[in-house]
Amino acid sequence: MLSFLPRPLIGFLSLVCYTINTLLWVLPVVVSSLLKALVPLKGWQKLFSYLLDRMASNWVTCNTGIQNLFTKVNYQVTGLDKLTTKDWYLVLSNHQSWVDILVLQRLLNGKIPFLKFFLKKELIYVPFLGIAWWALDFPFMKRYSQAFLKRNPHLIGKDIETTRKACEKFKHKPVSVMNFIEGTRYTQAKHEKQKSPFKHLLRPKAGGIAFVLDAMGQHLNKIVNVTIYYPNGIPSYQQFISGDVSEIHVNVETIDIPDEIIGDYFNDKAFKQNFQQWVNQLWRDKDQTMAEMELADHQS
Repeated sequence: MLSFLPRPLIGFLSLVCYTINTLLWVLPVVVSSLLKALVPLKGWQKLFSYLLDRMASNWVTCNTGIQNLFTKVNYQVTGLDKLTTKDWYLVLSNHQSWVDILVLQRLLNGKIPFLKFFLKKELIYVPFLGIAWWALDFPFMKRYSQAFLKRNPHLIGKDIETTRKACEKFKHKPVSVMNFIEGTRYTQAKHEKQKSPFKHLLRPKAGGIAFVLDAMGQHLNKIVNVTIYYPNGIPSYQQFISGDVSEIHVNVETIDIPDEIIGDYFNDKAFKQNFQQWVNQLWRDKDQTMAEMELADHQS
């Protein structure tokens, strides 16, 4: 609607609106988080879990409205029709830019349960955000390093056990857990440094997703495998909010979680090898999908 304005002005106005929208939702989220924490009754906490998820979803909806007001992006998306808010998902995606998060939130909002990220247990002590993440049911994980476990062998397996108990709340409440398994945003320099065997992707890190599946396998039904492609090059956050992005292609594939990819990745060598093969095949398929997107774009 206002995409005719000068790009610098669009970027400034978009940032102001994003900031105002976030501030407007911070107060009710923090207050609701405190109310949820102060009354340790399951029914009360369950009520606020749903209420807080709705607030977070409304925040994303408002961000989408801001995007529609100032920018004009043509989204070419396939696969959203197979999603539902009543299922339990592990969401995997390639990672190229901070824009990926805005794209994922926009396209998946209302299609699946609100996206949550696994966080380190120590982050619960971050002022305001820690209690908000806890209240929004972001799963906190406790991980011990291999060096620490060698010094304290009696704690082997305790990190998974602790995280699994923390995820018990998802037994009755659908959830979507997000994971960028490349571990960092794609750049050509990182690609060359890794000597990645994939044309469009960095090497996937299998350990993180294996930990999530081991801790939450019984609470997850499907994998949502998202592939994001930017026809005009990978944009920065500033370019996106300034209206410099005209087209984004997204492929969404829903996959049943096979029993054979849930196991003890850190202590079972045979399972670890098989799991890495499964992840690498998933990434080879994703690389092929991006190659097909690129080819279709060049032919159009």
